[in-house]
Amino acid sequence: MSTFSFQTSVAVFALMTLHVSALDTFIAAVYEHAVILPNKTETPVSQDDALLLMNKNLDILERAIKQAAEQNAQIIVTPEDALYGWKFTRETIFPYLEDIPDPQTTWIPCEDPHRFGRTPIQARLSCLAKNNSIYILANIGDKKPCNSSDSTCPANGYYQYNTNVVYNKKGKLVARYHKYHLYSEPQFDVPEKPELVTFDTPFGRFGMFTCFDILFHDPAVTLVKDFHVDTILFPTAWMNVLPLLTAIEFHSAWAMGMGVNLLTANIHHVRLNMAGSGIYAPHSPKVYHYDVETGLGKLLLSEVDSHPRNSSAYPIAVSWSAYATTIKPFPVQKNTFRAFISKDMFNFTELFENSGNLTVCQKDLCCHLSYRMLRKEENEVYVLGAFTGLHGRRRREYWQVCTMLKCKTTNLTTCGQPVETALTRFDMFSLSGTFGTEYVFPEVLLTKIQLSPGKFVVLKDGRLVNKNGLSEPILTVSLFGRWYTKDSQSISGSTSNLAATYLLISTLLMIALQNIVMV
Repeated sequence: MSTFSFQTSVAVFALMTLHVSALDTFIAAVYEHAVILPNKTETPVSQDDALLLMNKNLDILERAIKQAAEQNAQIIVTPEDALYGWKFTRETIFPYLEDIPDPQTTWIPCEDPHRFGRTPIQARLSCLAKNNSIYILANIGDKKPCNSSDSTCPANGYYQYNTNVVYNKKGKLVARYHKYHLYSEPQFDVPEKPELVTFDTPFGRFGMFTCFDILFHDPAVTLVKDFHVDTILFPTAWMNVLPLLTAIEFHSAWAMGMGVNLLTANIHHVRLNMAGSGIYAPHSPKVYHYDVETGLGKLLLSEVDSHPRNSSAYPIAVSWSAYATTIKPFPVQKNTFRAFISKDMFNFTELFENSGNLTVCQKDLCCHLSYRMLRKEENEVYVLGAFTGLHGRRRREYWQVCTMLKCKTTNLTTCGQPVETALTRFDMFSLSGTFGTEYVFPEVLLTKIQLSPGKFVVLKDGRLVNKNGLSEPILTVSLFGRWYTKDSQSISGSTSNLAATYLLISTLLMIALQNIVMV
């Protein structure tokens, strides 16, 4: 047994103390990528041609990864579809796919690239993580052979999945996630059940899902509520939809509503309105980027709390309907009218005066607004709107929304249509609603599609209110609610309570075994 001198022991203890304190925070990075797309083709390219395109995109991602590592980032998220784009059939995507093994196999592709067949992309990602000592999340395609006697096995003998992979600082594959809620992705299959994927690091517990998954209960809510992740990694190819679902607007609201860090990496493709990435903390955005003027990618970095629930800035628990259900409703104006946001019919009432108190209802949802404008602009109209019901053409997801928004023109028929600029400033607003769900996401979007960090807060009784005085001109102030238990059962992600319980128990057991030794 070796012995230490007293001085050595003190020095070691001091170093350990510094190391532990450093783990209270970490540097996160996300990269918004202007993907190089393949040429349009109805016939599959060769594997070599597919690899050539993916390596061109990886050359760009490699520069971002190295730059992030040089700035002491411990983890970086790259976007969904970042290696090859999104316009494929089952046949044309196949040359881009690799067999991605279960992370429990303990594999460092950089050191053993041929263990699972032809895996050049996984090997390169692993080497990037290892050589730069950084965790990397990338989105690639997975192929899994199946038995033709299985009635669900596709004709080509493979299941094909939209897949996230994570490599740790040693290049080891530590996490794999197959996207569950696909959005117009005929090239990929839906997994049998939603996967609940987490991994532990010295700087917190992480979970991940992809793009459209964020609008559903599983896996998104379950990872936060039952698996207590600190940070969600979120690659996406998000098309912005005003007024309620721009990337920076909704993703920052989701982080606040769920009380976790959210690291969002979006594709940058201006023509398809794909833009907007950020690093979002539960109390406020740390950094975000929205650019539809250029075709350039963007690297974002920020220091983030490893365990945000332990932070003094962590938001208080909110009872979303507490205020709205206890007050006497404000007068409902006679000229309430209807108009669409996307394909949802909202009930609206106009903000006629410079200040006032208004209520508008739809079914059992009543939305209350108190407001004061600095000055009412003659050529701008604002309305208060309410919607509760199954959303959109598909009528599968149940929404409850209270929103104050600027109409596109002074013609009330344009209320709810996309608008990007405003002049009207508010020095006070308070929005609340009689929500039937506990899952509500607070949104404030300013002129030119900008966020309002530090300028609003949610009170424990469910009121979304401004703070620190006068706002920049406002496009929308919204409370976006998701009532998951009222979703249509035809949703691909719906599972019975028994199945969900089984999934939760089995995944928890896997995590317990996996975390005996922290990766």
